[in-house]
Amino acid sequence: MTKQYFLKPVITLAVLAGLNSNVSAQTKTAEDADLEHISVVKQRQAYRGDVPLKELPQSVDVISDELLDNLGIIDLQSALKFTSGIASQNNFGGLWDSFAIRGFSGDGNRPSGYLVNGFNTGRGFSGKRDASSIQAIEVLKGPGSALYGRGEPGGTINIITKKPQFAEEGYVEATAGSYDLYSLEGDFTNAISADWAFRANGAYEDAGSFRDTVQSKKIFFTPSVVYNLSAETHIFYELEIIDQEANFDRGISIPNNQFGVVPIETYYGEPADGPMEIDGIAHQLSVQSQLNSNWSINGGISYRDSSFEGFSSEPELSAGRQLLYTDGTTLSRQRRYRDYDTTDLSGRVELSGEVVTGTFNHHILLGADAYDYDYHQQMSRWRTAWGTGDTTYSVDLLNPQYGQTPPDVSVLVDSKEHQLSYGVYVQDQIDVSEQFKVLAGLRFDDFKQEINGAVTQDQTATSPRFGAVYIPDNNLSFYVSYSEGFSPNSGVDNNGEAFEPEESESYEGGVKFATNDESLTGTLAIFHADKSNILAADPVNGGTIAIGEVESRGVEMDLDTVITDATVLTFSYAYIDAKTQNTVTNPDWGVEIAAGTPLVNVPEHSFNLTLQHQLSLAGYPASVAAGVTHVGERVGDAVAPDYKLPRYTTVDISGVIELTPSLTARLVIDNLLDKEYYDNSYSALWTQPGKPRNARLSVRYAF
Repeated sequence: MTKQYFLKPVITLAVLAGLNSNVSAQTKTAEDADLEHISVVKQRQAYRGDVPLKELPQSVDVISDELLDNLGIIDLQSALKFTSGIASQNNFGGLWDSFAIRGFSGDGNRPSGYLVNGFNTGRGFSGKRDASSIQAIEVLKGPGSALYGRGEPGGTINIITKKPQFAEEGYVEATAGSYDLYSLEGDFTNAISADWAFRANGAYEDAGSFRDTVQSKKIFFTPSVVYNLSAETHIFYELEIIDQEANFDRGISIPNNQFGVVPIETYYGEPADGPMEIDGIAHQLSVQSQLNSNWSINGGISYRDSSFEGFSSEPELSAGRQLLYTDGTTLSRQRRYRDYDTTDLSGRVELSGEVVTGTFNHHILLGADAYDYDYHQQMSRWRTAWGTGDTTYSVDLLNPQYGQTPPDVSVLVDSKEHQLSYGVYVQDQIDVSEQFKVLAGLRFDDFKQEINGAVTQDQTATSPRFGAVYIPDNNLSFYVSYSEGFSPNSGVDNNGEAFEPEESESYEGGVKFATNDESLTGTLAIFHADKSNILAADPVNGGTIAIGEVESRGVEMDLDTVITDATVLTFSYAYIDAKTQNTVTNPDWGVEIAAGTPLVNVPEHSFNLTLQHQLSLAGYPASVAAGVTHVGERVGDAVAPDYKLPRYTTVDISGVIELTPSLTARLVIDNLLDKEYYDNSYSALWTQPGKPRNARLSVRYAF
């Protein structure tokens, strides 16, 4: 398995074409509105081709930068509450983005996977995704994995980044907020010449926390350039630099499932451990070319290098080593050192266009993608001896005292993994008539995996996709869709054996609707998905274990409503029944996980309702917004499903005032009613509380 085997096709892909289209904010036309419901130039996005959203046999929701900006959203995880079916997962206290789509979250030991301009960004460690560079977030739900490849059956998130413009514009924004939050954000774009333009975008943040002694810093910088080789061909380059640090934080421990006993600010880590360091650098080189009025080609290459390193002190989960189960007050801790490094080289090329055969129009999509991924994982650990009652490095449950001499750690895991994969796909969406469309797609994947120099897997998979759409009029479309999926699993089990790849099967049906003036648009979807060879975090050894098969089924609704010229309402709701399909025994705990056990951190019911209103305030143009988010009860521990996080409802408000055409001020208050809630957990001893009421004030100067 050589680099040359991979590099040759990647170089070919790069020569042939490039990734995403040029994205620029402007007034939405009727033609644009048919393809997107955000204000962008009409474009052909990765893995989509030239098919308008209303004709796709799947649910697609788009979150615009305008919405994020109006409501003061600063990171990806917070932005995802505006779409249905996404649940927060265990993210090590905010060290990376972690979420489940329709109940499926992937490997709990790694960040959740998502795309940036069509390229996978979830295989490495990129910290919390900042919102400063986001033009739009596409949430492509349900049976699309036959096309996207190696994704979750619940759906795929694609972040479209802001692109260089040939007209000068920019801003600087300073923010101060609760818990010692200070940040500075900037964005500037302009032409270099008639054919070249650049953009420099980034953010710096220095923040405290409601959690005792916890602090964080981050730098996020994304400069980019575009070169118009011709009127039909555009070349893009984008650099991404990430430098983040934060204390490792497992949250609080909940004794005897009694919430409210331990104050939510209690921190069980050791401040002297210092922060976890996350560093990343990424390059994207891409080209889009319009071959003629019907056909375009796009693709490119991406390279990402990331690292995740630092010490942590965290509550011990093993019952035989945990004194809390003996005296009710002493919390035993273990100490770990992690050093994770990844490199990810990937490429993609895609040809899309239209062919007419007889009375049928064929919307063709032909593509190929590949990646070469290396992951070096080192973890060292110290823990108390089993059953000895050793109080070394323990803390009091309610009043932890810091400053203990840290014990020496010894190497537990030192592994090197290499993945090499390529896929080819073809899709044809046929306009049988103006009202009836059918879709057929097929993807082939070839995947090779080496662990510590030994070839452990060589897998191939063929994944079909089928769909149909019926459009009785311009305001209504009904669709059905079916897909099979394939996703390689990283790492090895406790016996050193590679995991079998995940396989999935998904069904979806739904209706998309809109009024004549598009004052009301929405999607209602019903779905069912099965997935096998699921991985979960290993609570004892710190690695990964397989838990068998799971299924998810439910209903989602997403609505956008223009109530008046000045008032807009968005609403998202999801009912999700996600659970295990088979009975398995956890090999470390010796606990049987029964079939039908709900998946961790996935609520049955959740919704978000957000209202925005424009007005005049003391003669100044202004806008206000209020949002209500509800998350239902959910299981908090896979091996102890009786432990459940309570349901909660939070209220957020924000307001923006335009003091001059160039100067605006924004006030955001999250959790206005100061609701005490618990965002996610891995177990009762690792439960992450939500943030209390907090406010931030921003001042922006635009030029």
